[in-house]
Amino acid sequence: RLVHLDLKGAAPRAQYLEQVLPLLRALGATGLLLEYEDTFPYAGPLEPLRAPHAYSPAELRALLSRARAQGLDVVPLLPFPLQFVLKHREFAHLREVKALPNALNPHKEESLALVKAMIDQVMALHEDLQWFHIGCDEVYYLGEGEESKQWLQQQDNTPEKLCLSHIKAVATCLASSYPRVTPIVWDDMLRGMSEETLAESGVPQLVQPMIWDYAADINVEAKVQLIEKYHRCGFSKVWFASAFKGATGVNQSLTLVGHHLRNQLEWLQVASRSPADVLEGIALTGWQRYDHFSVLCELLPVAIPSLAVCLQALKNGGYSEKVKENVEKLLGMSNLEVDTFMSTSLGTFPGSNILTLVTQVSFYLKSSVDELLERNRYVTGWFSPYHRKRKIIHPIMIHHFQPDAVSLLSKWNAVVQDLQAAMEQVFHRCAIEEWMEENVHPSLQKLQQVVDDLDEA
Repeated sequence: RLVHLDLKGAAPRAQYLEQVLPLLRALGATGLLLEYEDTFPYAGPLEPLRAPHAYSPAELRALLSRARAQGLDVVPLLPFPLQFVLKHREFAHLREVKALPNALNPHKEESLALVKAMIDQVMALHEDLQWFHIGCDEVYYLGEGEESKQWLQQQDNTPEKLCLSHIKAVATCLASSYPRVTPIVWDDMLRGMSEETLAESGVPQLVQPMIWDYAADINVEAKVQLIEKYHRCGFSKVWFASAFKGATGVNQSLTLVGHHLRNQLEWLQVASRSPADVLEGIALTGWQRYDHFSVLCELLPVAIPSLAVCLQALKNGGYSEKVKENVEKLLGMSNLEVDTFMSTSLGTFPGSNILTLVTQVSFYLKSSVDELLERNRYVTGWFSPYHRKRKIIHPIMIHHFQPDAVSLLSKWNAVVQDLQAAMEQVFHRCAIEEWMEENVHPSLQKLQQVVDDLDEA
């Protein structure tokens, strides 16, 4: 049971992750799937790939050794096709399609040299790895570059074969230097391929596919058939990937636990109907962005109750009142809601104060400001955009809503200050800025502007 930490947005400080590890272990995790992206401390010619808030080698070593001490396996994830690399000017010449940073040009020798250099640097910081996830999902625009078009004109060459040869090249690159490490790939590029194409490619002997589906109502029968197909093609083992957050809305700020719980229960059904010796494990994904360029979805501390419920359901083969009580005990929550966003109880898990404050902001900030500015008859009738622009107002009308506006503003400023302080314990400034600009500033600035206009009028 691998917990996926997606570090390509709002990557928590190393100290916070270290605090969370014992909890993950207690909840039933047996490993971590670490998607570093630009938070890995790349060096030498790869240094431009490091984000300003990247972990230092010392921080990572300490975190990995803490994970090992907790009995957690670590599986690094390098998300080929490498959007976070190809966006940089220094690596733009390796794009499959010149204008788009979506896929690596598979025909250039330098592309494979880049892959090898990245794998080598990640491997150098990790000890005793059993698996290495090489991504390979949603490889859009592969086959649309000039060299690929020429390659596809040759007899018997197809886009599927191009994709498989690319996967094979990356997996071989890993296997030739690190023969004891098994590559894992996302399976979505493989799903639609014929058994014959897959079997002939030689890929099944090299990698383990990770079948992902984050829905609350998986087609169990179709999944079982897919697993059987992969088995017939020569894949020795498969993985499942469920989700505990980051899969229900690109700019979602709160996690609906019930959706993710149902997703795990569906996967348990698939597992119970699959051949026993085929399943290697499951990764509970926790996406932080839908891709490198999208906005943030739910922050990790906000989703810990969901992660707890999901891990415990998988560990216990289902969810019951007893499991719920155990989750509440481990999180220090008196009452955990699964079917609504509202969790009234505070919790004592690391970052629980962030969940409480984010819940307040998400539920009430925009609605309370809209209520005042769009549904208060004194504001809409006597301080409309027309009045505000000209700074005119009947003095008696000020008394009808200025106190409300001022008190609402000071209330929200206090909440946001608390949230900022709580977030500083867990995140770097860039993540806090981004979250505030997306979720707080639009409403707060609107309210501030009305208060300022009132003063001037």
